[in-house]
Amino acid sequence: MIAQDIGPFLFEGNDIGCLLIHGFTNTPHEMREMGNYLAQKGLTVVGVLLAGHGTSPYDLARTTWHDWVASAEEGMKKLKGCSHHFVAGISGGGLIALYLGLRHPLDGIIAISAPVYLRDWRLLFLPILRHLRPWYRESRCDLTDPQAWARYYAPPASYERKPTVAAVSLMELKGLVKENLERITVPVLLIYGAKDRTIPLGNGDYIYERLGSEDKRLLWFENSGHGLVVDSEREEVWARAYEFIMAHSRR
Repeated sequence: MIAQDIGPFLFEGNDIGCLLIHGFTNTPHEMREMGNYLAQKGLTVVGVLLAGHGTSPYDLARTTWHDWVASAEEGMKKLKGCSHHFVAGISGGGLIALYLGLRHPLDGIIAISAPVYLRDWRLLFLPILRHLRPWYRESRCDLTDPQAWARYYAPPASYERKPTVAAVSLMELKGLVKENLERITVPVLLIYGAKDRTIPLGNGDYIYERLGSEDKRLLWFENSGHGLVVDSEREEVWARAYEFIMAHSRR
């Protein structure tokens, strides 16, 4: 059974709905405080748990990006009673949010720390490495708030050991979104941390320049790492997301 603080959540509110999508190998735990903030503002908020997450890395190894997208779309169904629909995601969840913009008539997307490319030559060999090295670990931590780790990471549900085969699938989704950025025409808010050491900082400009959206904005937070929704400037990140949602709910 999934503990309440790391499991999916639903906060019922008004007719403005927002789906929150956690990052790759993480859980809704990292999005819960942002969800509470938006709910206190009156929004209806759904925090989705992606397939293969929150249980065991072995479960994740049996899923692909298709399953993660399907989980997000199941979460969207809980917002069907809302008049306005927004999707916000962080890291891999931000990537899924952008992909949903290709498939659904959303009122807006908030993509936080979303990557469409990485600069690591070893990634070229992932399809081979998945057979030779089925598991890997990442030790980088770029959070600037010493208390942020507890808001970001909930072991053992947040996976320290990650299946290489799932990383291969994530790379496939990155490539698909990267190739179709010009087809995303809904309003988009991109948010990145200047101290992010997990993904190349150029991702923000790259996505912004290639989006097909006429209504798009790129924000940088100077004292935040990859986990912007839990880091030093988290409350300002939430506030900017809320402002974007409200600005695009008056149509």
